[in-house]
Amino acid sequence: MTEPVAETHPHENDPGPARLIFLSDGIYAIAMTLLVINVAIPAHLDDAAFHRALSDALPNVGAFALSFTLIAGFWRDHRRILTALPTETAIVTRLILLGLGLVALLPFPTGLLAAYASQPEAVALYAGAMAAIHAVHATLLLLTQRQVHPSPASSSAAAARRHFTAQLGSSVLIFGLSIPLAFVNTEAAMWFWLTLIPAHYILGHRLRRLPHQ
Repeated sequence: MTEPVAETHPHENDPGPARLIFLSDGIYAIAMTLLVINVAIPAHLDDAAFHRALSDALPNVGAFALSFTLIAGFWRDHRRILTALPTETAIVTRLILLGLGLVALLPFPTGLLAAYASQPEAVALYAGAMAAIHAVHATLLLLTQRQVHPSPASSSAAAARRHFTAQLGSSVLIFGLSIPLAFVNTEAAMWFWLTLIPAHYILGHRLRRLPHQ
């Protein structure tokens, strides 16, 4: 009589980076889903109350759209980092888990921002969370730069990675600068986040103009 073969999880024997990708995909999916909890309108309202509630829900919809877009970008960057990582080290694993913890926490500052956008603490907390996640990703890239590109043989790929790090660094800078600005003017701090678009465009334009070796 043959003994039953123990069933193994498909990712049980995967190398470290593959397990981390599987874990991060799940956490990002949960964080994205939880964002929508704050977007709700009570049932059984009369016409006036319904239109008032609908108007009141617009900030929640805006905060959801902003955070969903940013989390989607974090997920894309995270997979880009992990898929290029040949081996897993203790410090890299800790940084990845720190970043995933911050992403899982994002629904809280998102809801706070939607409800209290006029309060500097709410804007500063949201900006601080975004700056921290970008900082973790930038640190991961800096730590793994030599591991992924140990020699100048792949100079174009290494240059792309350095500019990717620079884009993350610009996000840290912009969100970080908006924290003290929030205590001066909350609206100005939130509008300041839009400078991410030209900052990333300029860095991307510079990347495209680099000669490929």
